[in-house]
Amino acid sequence: MLAAIRQFAKSWVALVLIGLLVVSFALFGINDVFTGSTSNAVVTAGSRKVSAADFKRQFDNFRKSAEQQVGQPITNEMAAANGLDTRVLNEVATSEAFGEMLAKIGIKPSDNLLMKTLQGIPQVRAEAFDPITGQFSKTLYAEFLGRNNLTPPAFDTMLRDQIAENHLVSALANGLRVPRAYTALGAIYAMESRDVGYFTIDPRNVTAPALPTDAQLTELMKENAAALTRPEFRTLTVVHFSPAMVSANLPIDPAELQKRFEFRRDTLSRPETRSLVQIPAKDAAAAQAVAARLAKGEDPGAIAKSLGVDAITYADKPRTAIADPKVGQAAFTLPVGQITPVKGDLGFAVIRVSKVTPGQAVTLEEIRPQLEAELRKDAAAEKVYEMTQAYDDAHGGGANLAESAKKANVPTFTIGPVSAQGAGPQGQPVSGINPKLLATAFSLPQGGESGVEEAGNGEYYAIRVEKITPKSMPPLAEVKPQLVRVWMMREMVKRLQVKADELAARVRKGETLEAVASSIGARVGRATGLDRRNAGQSQALSQDALIKTFGAKPGEVYTAEAPTFGLVVAKLEAVRAPTGPTLARMTEESRPQMTESTFREIQADAQKAAGTLVKVKTYPNNARLAIGLEPIEPKKDAPAPKTEKAK
Repeated sequence: MLAAIRQFAKSWVALVLIGLLVVSFALFGINDVFTGSTSNAVVTAGSRKVSAADFKRQFDNFRKSAEQQVGQPITNEMAAANGLDTRVLNEVATSEAFGEMLAKIGIKPSDNLLMKTLQGIPQVRAEAFDPITGQFSKTLYAEFLGRNNLTPPAFDTMLRDQIAENHLVSALANGLRVPRAYTALGAIYAMESRDVGYFTIDPRNVTAPALPTDAQLTELMKENAAALTRPEFRTLTVVHFSPAMVSANLPIDPAELQKRFEFRRDTLSRPETRSLVQIPAKDAAAAQAVAARLAKGEDPGAIAKSLGVDAITYADKPRTAIADPKVGQAAFTLPVGQITPVKGDLGFAVIRVSKVTPGQAVTLEEIRPQLEAELRKDAAAEKVYEMTQAYDDAHGGGANLAESAKKANVPTFTIGPVSAQGAGPQGQPVSGINPKLLATAFSLPQGGESGVEEAGNGEYYAIRVEKITPKSMPPLAEVKPQLVRVWMMREMVKRLQVKADELAARVRKGETLEAVASSIGARVGRATGLDRRNAGQSQALSQDALIKTFGAKPGEVYTAEAPTFGLVVAKLEAVRAPTGPTLARMTEESRPQMTESTFREIQADAQKAAGTLVKVKTYPNNARLAIGLEPIEPKKDAPAPKTEKAK
């Protein structure tokens, strides 16, 4: 599947579609490449309709693009589970609405412009335009698109929409430039610098809290019940049927080995291959003339061209690869360099052999390990099947899992306690388990037994739920040390905040930072020249402190987290605007970015306006049916929601 997707990604169709996707994401969402008109529409936008088949094509293209990005196949079920179907549906609706709006306001590419665009696509030009006259052929065009699962109306609509969007975007982008006042305000905001004074309060500045009582810890457990509750655990008895259990001890029947060798010898041997050229001829006389010209050293391609035929070249091919059996028979009897006419089943031809690579017949001893492994694998699969049948017969007759396993001569083993996520009581992964087995185990009651279930790779299993341990809170004694640490930390933070608020209040009343800091044995630090570009490099202040610094007014006092465990009391001491020359430079440098941001806002408004103007509607249930999924619910589909551009 991945190889096929990669091959598709190299085609001209994929390049066009991916190009459209990129432009659409950057501008207005995914382009609607195809439009259709069926009663079972997935999207309607004014006069436009997207049929189920067209939507599936677009969904599949987008899904394949996603597969290339993640490097693995994505099923329709996986895509829908992650909202890909809804995303594509909304993007298609947005694109259809915008295309319809462009048509309504009169932006319609002419037929001449469409033809010039088609001529600019190399693959279309090569396939649909006569190489000599340059004339466009509707028949060749339709055949070419048909080979790529497209139709002329659909492809023309795609190109017309793209041309119209490109013209509109170019006009808007080229004519839009925000006023300098806008970018000047942005530059002032980004470049203003701030000076802040601060001192730190740590646990040494407050009284340590007393150890909590059991009642307080119990209350803390209740507050954090969701995090502390243990999941349900199950203890299982498992019967595992695996070819690996029996394959190692299975004897090899020499007669079966010889039989398998005879059957596989031709495919495992390397056949003789030959390189040759074949020139078709209309009759025996023409064949003799061709042979004479070849013998004189003329180029086979030139000879074939003079006769109005193509020379057929075989490079290192076995006899079975030659289309005409009689030609192949003759070619594989000639020495290198020999030229001979041949009357084949498909007519006369002249052949010349240029290379012979001898074949090599494989011996039994050379491939004995491979064949023995195959025989053991097949025998093991049969043995496992017999064991599962013996188990089923016993279990169906009323025997329990252990008794049935004994009659089938299969051992049982215990797994668990294990959670539905495959983890043990300490959070460690539990071995010998897989998602399918877990799903079966957690669908049974205590004492319940499953039938024989397939695990893949020729393996099977059956399980019995021996014990179910319900969800529960751990006993206080077990988690007390962790709870004590959390309690003490939380109480210490409360005391630090009370102390920080008290000291901040003193600064607000007029005491200096230095005086207040000195009262607790702390020293004042200062961070000067902080602006929004360099603030992240500061190691003296935490992220919380920086956020509050740039949200404060000059002279404001505030508290914030310290880089280490503790709090800071800080005061914004100065705010300075950027200087004139620097401000002017930043104003001009930021103008393109602010223009682009403004353009994005215009674009979002255009999308909303298009959806409202053409009354676009989406039909999610039809979309799911189009990609082979069941409808979510049998409710009436509604108008498409207003969506912002995909980020």
